[in-house]
Amino acid sequence: MSKFTIIPLCLLTLFLCTNSFSDQNDGVPSSQSPLLVRRHQRTQLVATEFGEISAVHIGEEYTIQFITLEPNALLLPLLLHSDMVFFVHTGSGVLNWLDKEKERTLELKRGDVFRLRYGTVFYLHCNLERDEVPDKLRVYAIFDVGKCLSDQCLGAYSSIRDLLWGFDEKTLRSAFAVPKDVFGRLRDAVKPPLITHAMPKNRTQGSEEETWGSRLAKLFVRVEDVTDHLEMKPVVNKKKKKKSSAYNVFESDPDFENDNGQSIVVDEKDMDALKGSSFGVYMVNLTKGSMMGPHWNPNACEISIVLQGEGMIRVVNHPSYQSKNESERFMVEDGDVFVVPQFYPMAQLSFVNSSFMFMGFSTSAKTNHPQFLVGQNSVLKIFNRDVLATSFNMRYETVERLLGAQKHGLMLECVSCAEVELSRLMREIEERRRREEEEIERRKRKREEARRQEEERRREEEAERKRKAEEEARKREEEREREEEAAKRREEERRRQRRRKGERKRKKRKRLGREKKQGRERRRKPRNGISKKGGSVRKKKLSVKEKQKRKQDREKKQGRERKRKKRKRLGREKKKGKRKKRWLRDERKRGRGRREKRREREKKKLLKEQRRNEESEKKNIRRGHRHKAHNHLSTTDV
Repeated sequence: MSKFTIIPLCLLTLFLCTNSFSDQNDGVPSSQSPLLVRRHQRTQLVATEFGEISAVHIGEEYTIQFITLEPNALLLPLLLHSDMVFFVHTGSGVLNWLDKEKERTLELKRGDVFRLRYGTVFYLHCNLERDEVPDKLRVYAIFDVGKCLSDQCLGAYSSIRDLLWGFDEKTLRSAFAVPKDVFGRLRDAVKPPLITHAMPKNRTQGSEEETWGSRLAKLFVRVEDVTDHLEMKPVVNKKKKKKSSAYNVFESDPDFENDNGQSIVVDEKDMDALKGSSFGVYMVNLTKGSMMGPHWNPNACEISIVLQGEGMIRVVNHPSYQSKNESERFMVEDGDVFVVPQFYPMAQLSFVNSSFMFMGFSTSAKTNHPQFLVGQNSVLKIFNRDVLATSFNMRYETVERLLGAQKHGLMLECVSCAEVELSRLMREIEERRRREEEEIERRKRKREEARRQEEERRREEEAERKRKAEEEARKREEEREREEEAAKRREEERRRQRRRKGERKRKKRKRLGREKKQGRERRRKPRNGISKKGGSVRKKKLSVKEKQKRKQDREKKQGRERKRKKRKRLGREKKKGKRKKRWLRDERKRGRGRREKRREREKKKLLKEQRRNEESEKKNIRRGHRHKAHNHLSTTDV
């Protein structure tokens, strides 16, 4: 390793904060950081011409409200639902509140810190005659709304007028013994805004309305004090107690101060009013080109408000599966609110052209001991040098010189560190914007590709559908042609059958005609040797050849008749078999043709057997003819 050279303080700080995450660091733009709330992002609660109230919610437990009163404006009485710790940023005014059935008064000025307990009724008035040029009274207050025990919490406070007029008229009249006409005028009065103008009015002492109105006002505050405020009478605190006095951060000695800035912390040791509270107050003022050394708060979360100037905030996150970014940097300006959780290392940096001042509330009123990474009070000096050398993968001498190089304390000089962080932040924002644009373009290309693929798929489906439709049409056309051919064949078969049937009928008519003619001839001849006149005639004796011929004719005629009947029967069976075949084909298509198939096989078997029988019968007939012919020849020879 080359000889160690002391690096500039800004690079040293950057190394100590982010060396472990230099390869994976991904800064978050200020508008996207969950630890930052811009001034224009506050929630507007009240807005009148005499003042306004806006709020910032920190999680579900804390709420910061920014109360701004114009000169001679009055914040009407409020009932606190939770503890209220506030800091006066600008202006001056008078705070009145009830404490153990006694009304107390406190003059407020710039830099005052005070606490009001929950259940306290208070009102606030901005002075008009205190300065030659009246300034607005700006109060930054924090409320611990997480301790609300009700399921439907009313918020940080409620208006006294709203609570009072929540009761019905009869109850209030009975409680205060107010005449009906006076109470009606009080009830019908226009509801004033929460922040109104404290303009002096001419009042008639002893008026009945004033008397009963005073009784209503005495429920929470003394009318004499309210009248004093309305008449602009100065309030004199004759017996000032410690718990009724505010702590002014500008009039107190800072806890730490050097050429780079100063800081002050207000806790329960400095102010009795903070005992038992959940909040402490701190303020930091960095000069130009300075830095609050990298540190973390081991006891509380820090909620800061920028009072003056601009600065850069660097927060190192704890790596987890929920957090993608291991370090965050953002720029803050006047009125912004930023939060640093407990145990999160942080560093605040100011620019070279302006100072940077911010105050804040810590979520613990007890004394905090911030743990600094660099400087004279660095926690790294407590560790064994060998352990640190192993942790940073350095030599022992390098670690020793690294820890001993910084001679200053908590606030360090860091010229242009904020500018470097800002330029890096801008580069990261530009890089993120470029990546987002590339991601948008990639998603656009992906959508276009998906759309193109979808169109291609639709075209393929349309082509497939057309092809299937054409195939179905072709099959239907072929089926129709086959059916037409079958119909033609059936029609031709029917024509042939009709012709054969007609031919058989003609032959039958001819045969019947011949038989009828022969019958008439036979009737004209005597039958059985008996004449028509009743006389007996001698029957002609036939020769053997004639007898054989007649017998052969009769057998031929009988054979023809049997053949004709057989053809007719076979035709009917064939026709019926065709119908059966068509039916079986349809049944096979429907999956119900096994039994008919078996019957068809049996039928075919029976037909084959019949054909064999016919063949055997034909053979027997031919054999009989040959036998008769043989007998005839034998008789002739004899």
